[in-house]
Amino acid sequence: MTEQPLPRVTHSPHYRHAAYGGESVALHAGAMRVDVHRRTTGWGWAELTGPDGTVLAVLDHLGEVSLRDSPVPVRLEADAVRREGDHRLVFDVRARVVAEALRDTSFARWIGSPFAGPALTGRVSLSADPDGARLRLEYELRSEADLYVRYLRGPWLRVGEGSFGAERDDAILPGVEWALGEEWTSGTDWFRDPWAMRVTPHRNTVAVPVMAVSRGGWAVALSWRPDQDCTGWFSMPREHPQPVFAAPNVVERRAGSLLGLMLPEARDLGGDHWHADPPLELHKGQQIALTAEVSVVAGRSLDAVVDWVRRHGLPKPPAPRWPAEETLHRIAEAFTTRLWHDGRGYGTAQFDGDAFRAEPAFARGYLARFPDSPHADRLAEQIASLVPAEIADDTAALQAEGDELLAAQRPDGSFAFDPEGRHRTKDDFLVARDLVAPMGVAGDTALGLSMKPAIRLFELFTATADTRYAAAARRALDACLDLHRPEGGDYWETPLHAPNLLAAGHAAVAYELGHRAFGDPRYRERTAHWLRTLLAFTHLWEPPGLPMTYNTKPCLCSSDWYFANWVRDHVQWEVLTTFALAAGHGLDLAAADPEIDWRRYQEGVTWAAVRWLLEHRDDTWRPHNLPDSLRLYREGRFDLCLPDTHNATTGLYGGMAIMPDTVAVNLLDLLPKGSDPDPRPTARRPQPFDPTPAHHSDPR
Repeated sequence: MTEQPLPRVTHSPHYRHAAYGGESVALHAGAMRVDVHRRTTGWGWAELTGPDGTVLAVLDHLGEVSLRDSPVPVRLEADAVRREGDHRLVFDVRARVVAEALRDTSFARWIGSPFAGPALTGRVSLSADPDGARLRLEYELRSEADLYVRYLRGPWLRVGEGSFGAERDDAILPGVEWALGEEWTSGTDWFRDPWAMRVTPHRNTVAVPVMAVSRGGWAVALSWRPDQDCTGWFSMPREHPQPVFAAPNVVERRAGSLLGLMLPEARDLGGDHWHADPPLELHKGQQIALTAEVSVVAGRSLDAVVDWVRRHGLPKPPAPRWPAEETLHRIAEAFTTRLWHDGRGYGTAQFDGDAFRAEPAFARGYLARFPDSPHADRLAEQIASLVPAEIADDTAALQAEGDELLAAQRPDGSFAFDPEGRHRTKDDFLVARDLVAPMGVAGDTALGLSMKPAIRLFELFTATADTRYAAAARRALDACLDLHRPEGGDYWETPLHAPNLLAAGHAAVAYELGHRAFGDPRYRERTAHWLRTLLAFTHLWEPPGLPMTYNTKPCLCSSDWYFANWVRDHVQWEVLTTFALAAGHGLDLAAADPEIDWRRYQEGVTWAAVRWLLEHRDDTWRPHNLPDSLRLYREGRFDLCLPDTHNATTGLYGGMAIMPDTVAVNLLDLLPKGSDPDPRPTARRPQPFDPTPAHHSDPR
């Protein structure tokens, strides 16, 4: 290929931690300029500059390797740079040799490095996208000896280096971290050690392979192929890209944030494996490949995640375990047999005092859609035995409930955390408060604490026509207009301000109800925003042999500081609740954000949940806080129930067994409507539509 003349940079580098060799070249990628500089010893490092001239990040090197038997990590450098085409720079690199660097110096007589030649050689290319602020990095390397590698670093972005430092608006690694402002990633706000450290998370816990830091209206993001086989030897385990994420940069204790990829990958949940022990073995001639992309996106870190989804698309939903109608009939059969308890209703009966329901959330939609089902008559008879045919007018009771919510609402429209009163259900936050530290302080507020009451106020307005309730709901929406991160959903057992999916779902429904009621375009924009926050909790890839596409994290924190790890574990009922609530209120959430295929997303999370449904002969589930329920599971009593949790590293299920009616509600909503009866589950007018599992229920 004919070499092209290299565009030269006319200014000196900003970065003060590299010895400048006097040569620079530039690439232009949309709104981002990439200035590549030569060190005194070779090419190179790069500075990424935004449209306003701010240095957003520094690419510290073209690769760096730390060897067990070498006293100093060495960079991969090139003697020259060549241009291929208009937007691609290619570097033939070799690892620096310590013995060569120390030759003819005072160090030569007392340091004897065992390596006479470069440990690694190969090629690194940088390709700019002229139509978008993206830079593609490709590494093709070869081991030149048998080596023991503490780390091999590929892209190593020091965000804010030499400019805004550690200052940031937020930082996201989907499924693992979402830090705002001065919060630290791997901090102890939502976890306690050893779970708090998540600098090098197990790759299975990463929901979307992109990490981002934002500041001042721009986000810097690094994405990669999580399933890329970077290297392997003989029958040894293959290595995949290991993300390194630290805001601030605790790895190097520097004033900035770190987005990086390295080898080897972490194989446990320690989170601190930026120096591998034991080291990675490389053999002479072993090939290493790594591909990544740096992008600059207008907005915040969530916008970088959305940009990744736009460019890659949502993945194909999981293959149905059974056809949709068969799945619904199986669920109906479970409800009318093993989940039915004469005189008490429907429930799993996992413990004394377990709650029972008089009517499954999917029952009316199912009976309307499948009146001739073999389970329809029995389901209808069971419900009729517990639910009176006529419901007395209880407007007074509804108004009393509404007035209680009005009394609880603060002057700014929000609702406060009341751990000793209306929010006291489970005793988790009381135990955590006394044993360790408070997970929330009385009087604090959070998105979820205001959105759930807003939904109920809209329901009460519909039931009573009392405009005070609609006005109060609107004040709650207005109080939360400037919030960005969803918080406060699982307040009963998790830190109040931790990133939370359930709060995002309630917010999306509440704002769409507000848009329907008032036509305010701000509410429709907020619906779209809160829907998009779901992406930060949703697995959009899966490792081979471990199905988890469209599994979701409920929150990015612990329960009770030490007793459940929600970065490791998935929970599916919360995301199902979002779309079940929307269906119950006749909302089409997908219409609020046509840029993302939310119908496909709903299909994905629903079929993922069907994948979860228990079958005792598979023996994939164990209880958590109810060890005696293992006997019931082995007897098949929980078959077709939804397990509470899924472990992203083992692929096994645990927690409690949850009735699967919310799965059925979503399946009904996904069925083609045609001329069939509307299958949406409609709440009996005096009651809220609440598909939340009974053992997780919280007050309005």
